[in-house]
Amino acid sequence: MAISKRKFTLEFKVDAAHRVIDSGRSVREVAQELSIERSTLSRWVRDERRRAEAIDTATGLPLETAERNELNRL
Repeated sequence: MAISKRKFTLEFKVDAAHRVIDSGRSVREVAQELSIERSTLSRWVRDERRRAEAIDTATGLPLETAERNELNRL
């Protein structure tokens, strides 16, 4: 019998990631609560943090590559 792969919406992934990011709860705790693999949630948290870092807080727009490189240089 084949195991079917679960599919998650982007909204679910972002919400799950923010349960970790905003609350300070552990990935393990939230993953267990949502019945998902820790590695999956860890990836979503990493991706969401990267996405948030790539947005200019003043305008809410994505940073240009040159701007992001300059921030990393500083």
